[in-house]
Amino acid sequence: MRLLSAVIAAALLGPALPRAAQPVRIGVIDSLSGPEAPIGENLAGGYRLAAEDLRARGIPVELIWEDDGSKPQDAIRAFEKLATRDGVAGVVGPYTSASSAAVAKRAEQYRVPLLIPAAAKEDLTRQGLRWVFRLSATTDDYAAILLDLALHHGKPRTIAIVNESTDFGVSAARSARALAERRGLEVVSEESYRKGSLDHRRMLARVKSARPDLVFLVSYVADALQLMRQARELGLAPQAFLGAGAGFATVQFASDRAVSENVFSSTQWTGDARWPGARTFFARYEARFGKEPTYHAACAYASLLALGESAARAGGDRETTRAELRRGTWQGIMGQVRFGDFDGYTNQNRHPMLVEQVQNGRQVTVYPPDLATHRPVYPFPGWK
Repeated sequence: MRLLSAVIAAALLGPALPRAAQPVRIGVIDSLSGPEAPIGENLAGGYRLAAEDLRARGIPVELIWEDDGSKPQDAIRAFEKLATRDGVAGVVGPYTSASSAAVAKRAEQYRVPLLIPAAAKEDLTRQGLRWVFRLSATTDDYAAILLDLALHHGKPRTIAIVNESTDFGVSAARSARALAERRGLEVVSEESYRKGSLDHRRMLARVKSARPDLVFLVSYVADALQLMRQARELGLAPQAFLGAGAGFATVQFASDRAVSENVFSSTQWTGDARWPGARTFFARYEARFGKEPTYHAACAYASLLALGESAARAGGDRETTRAELRRGTWQGIMGQVRFGDFDGYTNQNRHPMLVEQVQNGRQVTVYPPDLATHRPVYPFPGWK
C-alpha cells in the first residue's frame, strides 16, 4: 500500500525532481490545541502524508511544527520564530481566518512565502500581498455553491443567516447576504453570536419566527452541533439547512445523526470527488489515522506538496520559492492547483466547490450534478 501511494503521488506531482542535498525546511502553523484542535488534527494528518510523498520523490522535507492554540497572537509568534530562528523556506497554515489574517502581513515583512491551505475569509488574498498564497476557495464560493444547490432543487424565496462573530463568520455572512440578494432571495433574519456560546435558543427562536425557506449557518465544530441540537429542540425546519463548511464538514458533525442528517455543507473536497487520487488518499488517510479525512486534510496535503516542491526547486531560497509557486501548476486530489491574480485576488487558486450532505451518518457529494455521487434529499424532511 505504501509503495502504491508513493507511485500515485509521484504521478500527481509531475516530473521527478533532482534529489535535494539538504533537507528543505518548511514551517507548519496548525491548531493542535484549543477549540479548533479537531480540525487541526485533520490538517496535521494531511501534512504528514504529503511529507512522506515528498520524501519518496527525493525531497527530504523537514517540517518545523508550531501550535497556535487557535489564537491569532500565538500564530504571529509562531510565524516570527519560523521566519527568523528556524530559517524556513516557507510556511503552510494557519487554519483559521483570524490567525491567517494575523500572520499575512508578517509574511510580507519577513519576505517568507505563506501558503494558506483552508482559511476562507475573502480579504486574505485581496490585499495585494506578494508573499501570501491561498489554495482553498473563499467565503464567496462557500455561499455561492450552496445557493446554487437550493435554487436548482427548490424554489426558496427567503433566507436567514446565522454566523459566529469571527473573521470567517462575518466574511461568510457578508458573502451570503450579497449573493442571496443578487439571486432574488429576501434576507428575513440575520443573527450573529459569540463563538463558544452555549445557549442559542433565543436567537434561533427569532430565526424560526421569520419563517425562512433557507437557513445559512457559519460555525466551527462545537457550535455547529450545538446550533443544530437547539434548532431541533425548537422545531426549526426550513427547506434546507446550509452549512458553510468548517464545523459542518467534519466527521464529528456527521456522526451525530440525530441533528446532522440531511444537513448540507459546502466543501473543498470529498473522498468520492472525481479528482486524481482522491479515493486513494481517502483510503490511505483512513487506514493510517483510523478516521475519515475532511477537506481540511486534503487542502493541507495539496498545499504542502506545492510548497515543498517549489522550495526544493528553489534550493530553499525564499524569493525563488515564491516565484516557483507563482509559475507552477499541480494536478492531484484537489483537481488543478494554480495561483493567479483575478477579480481583485492575488496569488489565489481557482478551486471549484462541492456540496455534501449527511445521509445515513456519512457525508456524500450531492452537487454540482456533474460531480455528484448521490442525489440530494431536498427539501429537509423534518426532524425524527
